[in-house]
Amino acid sequence: MKVKASLFKIRPSKILDGDVVSISVPDSSDKGDYIIFPGFCDVHVHLREPGFSYKETIETGTLAAAHGGYTTICPMPNLKPVPDDYEHLKQELDLIKEEAQIDVIPYGSCTVNEEGKQIAKLEEMADHVCAFSDDGKGIQEEAMMKQVMEKAKSLNKIVAAHCEVNELLHGGYIHDGVYAREHGHKGICSESEWKEIERDVRIAKETGCSYHVCHISTKESVEIIRQAKKEGIDVTCETAPHYLVMNENDLEESGDFKMNPPLRSIEDQKALLEGIKDGTIDMIATDHAPHIAEEKAKGLKDSAFGIVGLETAFPLLYTKLVKTGFITLEKLIELLNDNPRKRFGLQQNDSYCIWDLNVKYTIDPQDFLSKGKATPFKGVEVYGRCIKTVCNGKTVYEYKGE
Repeated sequence: MKVKASLFKIRPSKILDGDVVSISVPDSSDKGDYIIFPGFCDVHVHLREPGFSYKETIETGTLAAAHGGYTTICPMPNLKPVPDDYEHLKQELDLIKEEAQIDVIPYGSCTVNEEGKQIAKLEEMADHVCAFSDDGKGIQEEAMMKQVMEKAKSLNKIVAAHCEVNELLHGGYIHDGVYAREHGHKGICSESEWKEIERDVRIAKETGCSYHVCHISTKESVEIIRQAKKEGIDVTCETAPHYLVMNENDLEESGDFKMNPPLRSIEDQKALLEGIKDGTIDMIATDHAPHIAEEKAKGLKDSAFGIVGLETAFPLLYTKLVKTGFITLEKLIELLNDNPRKRFGLQQNDSYCIWDLNVKYTIDPQDFLSKGKATPFKGVEVYGRCIKTVCNGKTVYEYKGE
Protein backbone atom coordinates (compact mmCIF):
# COMPACT_ATOMS: atom_id res chain seq x y z
CA MET A 1 0.00 0.00 0.00
CA LYS A 2 1.41 3.38 -0.96
CA VAL A 3 0.59 5.98 1.69
CA LYS A 4 0.16 9.54 0.51
CA ALA A 5 1.79 12.38 2.41
CA SER A 6 -1.20 12.92 4.68
CA LEU A 7 -2.74 11.20 7.67
CA PHE A 8 -5.49 8.68 8.13
CA LYS A 9 -7.17 6.72 10.88
CA ILE A 10 -7.33 2.96 11.01
CA ARG A 11 -8.95 0.33 13.19
CA PRO A 12 -6.55 -1.55 15.51
CA SER A 13 -8.04 -4.91 14.46
CA LYS A 14 -7.10 -4.20 10.87
CA ILE A 15 -3.54 -3.27 11.82
CA LEU A 16 -2.83 -6.34 13.88
CA ASP A 17 -3.89 -8.59 11.02
CA GLY A 18 -1.57 -6.77 8.67
CA ASP A 19 -4.58 -5.55 6.68
CA VAL A 20 -4.21 -1.80 6.19
CA VAL A 21 -6.57 -1.36 3.27
CA SER A 22 -9.50 0.17 5.19
CA ILE A 23 -8.51 3.76 5.91
CA SER A 24 -10.44 6.98 6.36
CA VAL A 25 -9.97 10.63 7.29
CA PRO A 26 -9.11 10.96 11.00
CA ASP A 27 -11.81 11.88 13.47
CA SER A 28 -10.45 12.93 16.84
CA SER A 29 -13.75 11.99 18.51
CA ASP A 30 -13.11 8.31 17.72
CA LYS A 31 -10.78 7.32 20.56
CA GLY A 32 -10.64 3.67 19.46
CA ASP A 33 -8.54 4.29 16.36
CA TYR A 34 -4.84 4.34 15.68
CA ILE A 35 -3.43 6.81 13.17
CA ILE A 36 -1.38 5.85 10.13
CA PHE A 37 1.18 8.34 8.81
CA PRO A 38 3.61 8.21 5.93
CA GLY A 39 7.01 7.08 7.24
CA PHE A 40 8.84 10.16 8.51
CA CYS A 41 11.98 11.62 6.90
CA ASP A 42 14.93 13.09 8.85
CA VAL A 43 17.54 14.91 6.78
CA HIS A 44 19.97 15.42 9.66
CA VAL A 45 21.22 12.45 11.67
CA HIS A 46 24.55 10.96 12.73
CA LEU A 47 24.99 7.21 12.35
CA ARG A 48 28.71 7.25 13.32
CA GLU A 49 29.68 4.47 10.92
CA PRO A 50 32.27 4.02 9.49
CA GLY A 51 34.79 5.16 12.06
CA PHE A 52 32.87 5.52 15.32
CA SER A 53 30.72 2.42 15.60
CA TYR A 54 31.23 2.33 19.38
CA LYS A 55 28.80 5.29 19.50
CA GLU A 56 26.25 3.99 16.98
CA THR A 57 26.10 1.68 13.98
CA ILE A 58 23.99 1.95 10.86
CA GLU A 59 22.00 -1.00 12.17
CA THR A 60 21.29 0.45 15.63
CA GLY A 61 20.68 3.93 14.27
CA THR A 62 18.18 2.74 11.68
CA LEU A 63 16.42 0.54 14.23
CA ALA A 64 16.11 3.61 16.46
CA ALA A 65 14.73 5.56 13.51
CA ALA A 66 12.13 2.89 12.81
CA HIS A 67 11.15 2.97 16.51
CA GLY A 68 10.48 6.69 16.04
CA GLY A 69 8.40 6.21 12.88
CA TYR A 70 11.14 7.21 10.43
CA THR A 71 11.62 5.32 7.17
CA THR A 72 14.14 7.63 5.49
CA ILE A 73 17.14 9.29 7.11
CA CYS A 74 20.17 11.18 5.83
CA PRO A 75 23.41 10.73 7.82
CA MET A 76 25.99 13.50 7.97
CA PRO A 77 29.56 12.99 6.72
CA ASN A 78 31.64 13.60 9.86
CA LEU A 79 32.91 10.03 9.72
CA LYS A 80 36.23 8.24 9.35
CA PRO A 81 37.03 8.29 6.53
CA VAL A 82 35.08 11.41 5.60
CA PRO A 83 33.10 10.71 2.42
CA ASP A 84 34.92 13.32 0.33
CA ASP A 85 35.33 11.17 -2.81
CA TYR A 86 33.62 8.08 -4.17
CA GLU A 87 36.18 5.67 -2.75
CA HIS A 88 35.56 6.91 0.80
CA LEU A 89 31.81 7.23 0.25
CA LYS A 90 31.61 3.64 -0.99
CA GLN A 91 32.72 2.37 2.42
CA GLU A 92 29.64 3.99 3.91
CA LEU A 93 27.38 2.88 1.06
CA ASP A 94 28.49 -0.74 1.48
CA LEU A 95 27.68 -0.62 5.19
CA ILE A 96 24.29 0.93 4.44
CA LYS A 97 23.51 -1.85 1.98
CA GLU A 98 24.52 -4.48 4.54
CA GLU A 99 23.04 -3.05 7.76
CA ALA A 100 20.32 -0.46 7.12
CA GLN A 101 16.79 -1.40 8.22
CA ILE A 102 15.23 1.62 6.46
CA ASP A 103 16.13 3.92 3.57
CA VAL A 104 19.43 5.70 4.20
CA ILE A 105 20.71 8.34 1.76
CA PRO A 106 23.99 9.87 2.98
CA TYR A 107 25.59 13.27 2.55
CA GLY A 108 28.90 13.83 0.84
CA SER A 109 31.28 16.34 2.36
CA CYS A 110 31.84 19.76 0.81
CA THR A 111 35.58 19.83 1.44
CA VAL A 112 38.38 17.30 1.78
CA ASN A 113 38.26 15.78 5.27
CA GLU A 114 35.80 18.55 6.19
CA GLU A 115 38.78 20.85 6.71
CA GLY A 116 37.46 23.74 4.60
CA LYS A 117 40.67 24.04 2.60
CA GLN A 118 40.08 22.09 -0.62
CA ILE A 119 36.84 21.24 -2.38
CA ALA A 120 35.86 17.58 -2.23
CA LYS A 121 35.21 15.52 -5.37
CA LEU A 122 31.56 16.47 -5.52
CA GLU A 123 31.03 15.21 -9.05
CA GLU A 124 32.11 11.66 -8.05
CA MET A 125 29.55 11.54 -5.27
CA ALA A 126 26.63 13.51 -6.70
CA ASP A 127 24.58 10.54 -7.90
CA HIS A 128 24.89 8.73 -4.56
CA VAL A 129 24.15 11.44 -1.97
CA CYS A 130 21.19 13.55 -0.90
CA ALA A 131 23.26 16.74 -0.70
CA PHE A 132 26.66 18.09 0.38
CA SER A 133 27.58 19.31 3.86
CA ASP A 134 30.56 19.82 6.15
CA ASP A 135 28.26 19.33 9.14
CA GLY A 136 29.89 19.84 12.51
CA LYS A 137 31.99 22.65 11.10
CA GLY A 138 31.23 25.92 9.39
CA ILE A 139 33.15 26.61 6.17
CA GLN A 140 35.13 29.60 7.34
CA GLU A 141 36.45 31.03 4.07
CA GLU A 142 33.95 32.83 1.86
CA ALA A 143 35.88 31.93 -1.31
CA MET A 144 35.68 28.23 -0.46
CA MET A 145 31.95 28.35 0.22
CA LYS A 146 31.42 30.13 -3.09
CA GLN A 147 33.44 27.47 -4.91
CA VAL A 148 31.40 24.72 -3.24
CA MET A 149 28.10 26.40 -4.08
CA GLU A 150 29.09 26.98 -7.71
CA LYS A 151 30.04 23.31 -8.12
CA ALA A 152 26.94 22.07 -6.32
CA LYS A 153 24.80 24.32 -8.55
CA SER A 154 26.34 22.75 -11.66
CA LEU A 155 25.47 19.30 -10.27
CA ASN A 156 21.94 20.35 -9.25
CA LYS A 157 22.63 19.45 -5.60
CA ILE A 158 21.85 21.19 -2.32
CA VAL A 159 24.52 22.59 0.01
CA ALA A 160 23.43 22.07 3.63
CA ALA A 161 25.42 24.21 6.04
CA HIS A 162 26.33 23.99 9.69
CA CYS A 163 26.78 27.72 10.29
CA GLU A 164 29.38 28.67 12.87
CA VAL A 165 32.03 31.39 12.85
CA ASN A 166 34.99 29.91 14.70
CA GLU A 167 36.52 33.22 15.75
CA LEU A 168 33.34 34.08 17.64
CA LEU A 169 33.20 30.90 19.71
CA HIS A 170 35.78 31.86 22.38
CA GLY A 171 35.74 28.42 23.93
CA GLY A 172 32.02 28.55 24.65
CA TYR A 173 29.87 25.46 25.10
CA ILE A 174 26.39 26.71 26.08
CA HIS A 175 24.40 29.79 25.04
CA ASP A 176 25.94 33.12 25.99
CA GLY A 177 23.02 34.13 28.13
CA VAL A 178 21.69 34.39 31.66
CA TYR A 179 22.39 30.78 32.64
CA ALA A 180 26.00 30.96 31.50
CA ARG A 181 26.62 34.15 33.45
CA GLU A 182 24.90 32.96 36.62
CA HIS A 183 26.67 29.58 36.65
CA GLY A 184 30.13 30.60 35.48
CA HIS A 185 30.04 28.92 32.05
CA LYS A 186 31.60 30.12 28.79
CA GLY A 187 28.95 31.10 26.29
CA ILE A 188 28.49 30.72 22.54
CA CYS A 189 27.10 33.96 21.13
CA SER A 190 24.17 33.99 18.72
CA GLU A 191 26.22 35.94 16.17
CA SER A 192 28.46 32.90 15.65
CA GLU A 193 25.45 31.27 13.94
CA TRP A 194 23.57 34.04 12.19
CA LYS A 195 26.64 35.84 10.85
CA GLU A 196 27.57 32.85 8.68
CA ILE A 197 23.97 32.37 7.56
CA GLU A 198 23.95 36.00 6.48
CA ARG A 199 27.12 35.42 4.42
CA ASP A 200 25.89 32.17 2.89
CA VAL A 201 22.53 33.62 1.88
CA ARG A 202 24.38 36.29 -0.05
CA ILE A 203 26.55 33.68 -1.81
CA ALA A 204 23.49 31.56 -2.58
CA LYS A 205 21.89 34.59 -4.21
CA GLU A 206 25.04 35.20 -6.30
CA THR A 207 25.48 31.59 -7.39
CA GLY A 208 21.86 30.43 -7.63
CA CYS A 209 22.76 27.40 -5.50
CA SER A 210 20.07 25.56 -3.55
CA TYR A 211 21.02 26.31 0.05
CA HIS A 212 19.77 24.64 3.23
CA VAL A 213 20.59 25.82 6.76
CA CYS A 214 21.01 23.14 9.42
CA HIS A 215 19.62 23.33 12.98
CA ILE A 216 18.90 27.05 13.30
CA SER A 217 18.60 28.23 16.90
CA THR A 218 18.51 32.04 17.01
CA LYS A 219 15.91 34.72 16.35
CA GLU A 220 18.30 36.50 13.99
CA SER A 221 18.69 33.33 11.91
CA VAL A 222 14.92 33.10 11.51
CA GLU A 223 14.67 36.70 10.34
CA ILE A 224 17.56 36.43 7.87
CA ILE A 225 15.98 33.36 6.28
CA ARG A 226 12.53 34.96 6.27
CA GLN A 227 13.86 37.96 4.36
CA ALA A 228 15.90 35.77 1.98
CA LYS A 229 12.76 33.86 1.04
CA LYS A 230 10.94 37.12 0.37
CA GLU A 231 13.76 38.01 -2.04
CA GLY A 232 13.26 34.75 -3.89
CA ILE A 233 16.57 33.18 -2.83
CA ASP A 234 16.56 29.37 -2.99
CA VAL A 235 16.95 28.76 0.74
CA THR A 236 15.33 26.39 3.21
CA CYS A 237 16.10 25.59 6.83
CA GLU A 238 15.48 23.16 9.65
CA THR A 239 15.40 23.34 13.40
CA ALA A 240 15.38 20.52 15.95
CA PRO A 241 12.73 19.50 18.50
CA HIS A 242 14.81 20.57 21.51
CA TYR A 243 15.05 24.18 20.31
CA LEU A 244 11.26 24.33 19.99
CA VAL A 245 10.30 22.88 23.37
CA MET A 246 13.23 24.03 25.55
CA ASN A 247 15.38 27.09 26.18
CA GLU A 248 18.32 28.04 28.42
CA ASN A 249 16.02 28.23 31.43
CA ASP A 250 15.65 24.46 31.21
CA LEU A 251 19.40 23.80 31.44
CA GLU A 252 20.79 21.47 34.08
CA GLU A 253 24.39 20.74 35.05
CA SER A 254 24.44 17.61 32.91
CA GLY A 255 25.92 16.54 29.60
CA ASP A 256 22.41 15.52 28.57
CA PHE A 257 21.74 19.23 27.99
CA LYS A 258 24.82 19.92 25.87
CA MET A 259 24.36 20.21 22.12
CA ASN A 260 25.60 22.42 19.29
CA PRO A 261 23.99 24.84 18.66
CA PRO A 262 23.09 25.22 22.33
CA LEU A 263 19.69 25.81 23.86
CA ARG A 264 19.16 29.54 23.42
CA SER A 265 17.04 32.20 25.15
CA ILE A 266 13.28 32.15 25.52
CA GLU A 267 13.14 34.96 22.93
CA ASP A 268 14.97 32.73 20.46
CA GLN A 269 12.61 29.85 21.23
CA LYS A 270 9.60 32.09 20.57
CA ALA A 271 11.08 33.24 17.26
CA LEU A 272 11.65 29.65 16.18
CA LEU A 273 8.07 28.75 17.05
CA GLU A 274 6.82 31.71 15.03
CA GLY A 275 9.05 30.56 12.17
CA ILE A 276 7.39 27.16 12.34
CA LYS A 277 3.96 28.73 12.25
CA ASP A 278 4.57 31.14 9.35
CA GLY A 279 6.54 28.68 7.21
CA THR A 280 9.95 30.33 7.49
CA ILE A 281 11.23 27.08 9.00
CA ASP A 282 10.57 24.35 6.46
CA MET A 283 11.22 21.19 8.42
CA ILE A 284 12.17 19.65 11.74
CA ALA A 285 15.22 17.36 11.89
CA THR A 286 16.50 15.65 15.00
CA ASP A 287 20.29 16.08 14.66
CA HIS A 288 20.38 12.63 16.32
CA ALA A 289 23.94 12.54 17.72
CA PRO A 290 24.68 9.45 19.85
CA HIS A 291 27.64 9.16 22.24
CA ILE A 292 28.65 6.57 24.80
CA ALA A 293 27.75 7.26 28.43
CA GLU A 294 31.31 8.19 29.42
CA GLU A 295 31.40 10.98 26.82
CA LYS A 296 28.20 12.52 28.19
CA ALA A 297 28.96 12.14 31.91
CA LYS A 298 31.34 15.10 32.25
CA GLY A 299 28.89 17.93 32.82
CA LEU A 300 28.14 20.88 30.59
CA LYS A 301 31.75 21.97 30.22
CA ASP A 302 33.51 18.75 29.30
CA SER A 303 30.88 16.42 27.84
CA ALA A 304 30.71 15.82 24.10
CA PHE A 305 28.22 17.89 22.10
CA GLY A 306 25.09 16.07 20.99
CA ILE A 307 21.93 14.28 22.10
CA VAL A 308 19.81 11.52 20.59
CA GLY A 309 16.42 12.37 19.15
CA LEU A 310 14.98 9.92 16.62
CA GLU A 311 12.93 8.03 19.21
CA THR A 312 11.48 11.06 20.99
CA ALA A 313 10.83 13.58 18.20
CA PHE A 314 7.25 12.78 17.27
CA PRO A 315 5.91 12.19 20.81
CA LEU A 316 7.51 15.41 22.06
CA LEU A 317 6.28 17.54 19.18
CA TYR A 318 2.82 15.99 19.21
CA THR A 319 2.52 16.56 22.97
CA LYS A 320 4.02 20.06 23.12
CA LEU A 321 2.86 21.57 19.82
CA VAL A 322 -0.19 19.66 18.57
CA LYS A 323 -2.07 18.77 21.75
CA THR A 324 -1.59 22.34 22.97
CA GLY A 325 -3.19 23.63 19.78
CA PHE A 326 -0.11 25.51 18.55
CA ILE A 327 -0.05 23.67 15.21
CA THR A 328 -2.25 21.04 13.61
CA LEU A 329 -1.33 17.39 13.23
CA GLU A 330 -1.31 17.90 9.47
CA LYS A 331 1.26 20.69 9.88
CA LEU A 332 3.49 18.48 12.01
CA ILE A 333 3.48 15.76 9.34
CA GLU A 334 4.45 18.36 6.74
CA LEU A 335 7.42 19.35 8.91
CA LEU A 336 8.52 15.79 9.67
CA ASN A 337 7.91 14.28 6.26
CA ASP A 338 6.35 16.12 3.34
CA ASN A 339 8.66 19.14 3.27
CA PRO A 340 12.02 17.37 3.74
CA ARG A 341 11.11 14.79 1.08
CA LYS A 342 10.10 17.48 -1.38
CA ARG A 343 13.17 19.63 -0.80
CA PHE A 344 15.72 16.81 -0.95
CA GLY A 345 13.92 14.71 -3.57
CA LEU A 346 13.46 11.67 -1.32
CA GLN A 347 10.85 9.08 -2.30
CA GLN A 348 8.14 7.86 0.07
CA ASN A 349 7.92 4.37 -1.46
CA ASP A 350 5.76 1.80 0.35
CA SER A 351 6.51 3.17 3.81
CA TYR A 352 4.32 4.18 6.72
CA CYS A 353 4.06 4.15 10.50
CA ILE A 354 1.15 3.52 12.84
CA TRP A 355 0.69 5.39 16.13
CA ASP A 356 -1.51 5.23 19.19
CA LEU A 357 -1.88 8.92 20.02
CA ASN A 358 -3.92 8.37 23.16
CA VAL A 359 -1.35 6.49 25.22
CA LYS A 360 0.60 8.51 27.80
CA TYR A 361 4.00 7.43 29.11
CA THR A 362 7.29 8.70 30.50
CA ILE A 363 10.38 8.88 28.30
CA ASP A 364 12.95 6.35 29.50
CA PRO A 365 16.29 6.20 27.63
CA GLN A 366 16.58 2.52 28.52
CA ASP A 367 13.76 1.91 26.05
CA PHE A 368 15.81 3.41 23.20
CA LEU A 369 17.14 1.15 20.45
CA SER A 370 19.94 3.61 19.76
CA LYS A 371 23.28 2.99 21.47
CA GLY A 372 23.09 6.60 22.63
CA LYS A 373 20.99 7.31 25.70
CA ALA A 374 21.73 11.01 26.32
CA THR A 375 18.57 13.10 26.22
CA PRO A 376 17.33 16.13 28.17
CA PHE A 377 13.85 14.61 28.00
CA LYS A 378 14.38 11.75 30.41
CA GLY A 379 11.32 11.57 32.67
CA VAL A 380 9.16 13.83 30.49
CA GLU A 381 5.57 12.63 30.03
CA VAL A 382 4.43 12.44 26.42
CA TYR A 383 1.56 11.15 24.30
CA GLY A 384 1.99 8.99 21.23
CA ARG A 385 3.53 5.53 20.87
CA CYS A 386 4.71 4.03 17.62
CA ILE A 387 2.92 0.71 17.14
CA LYS A 388 4.41 -0.34 13.83
CA THR A 389 6.74 0.95 11.11
CA VAL A 390 6.81 -0.45 7.60
CA CYS A 391 9.53 0.45 5.09
CA ASN A 392 9.36 -0.66 1.45
CA GLY A 393 6.59 -3.08 2.39
CA LYS A 394 8.61 -4.71 5.20
CA THR A 395 7.84 -4.39 8.91
CA VAL A 396 10.95 -2.87 10.50
CA TYR A 397 9.54 -2.10 13.95
CA GLU A 398 6.60 -3.44 15.94
CA TYR A 399 5.67 -2.56 19.50
CA LYS A 400 5.69 -5.69 21.67
CA GLY A 401 4.16 -4.19 24.81
CA GLU A 402 5.67 -3.40 28.19
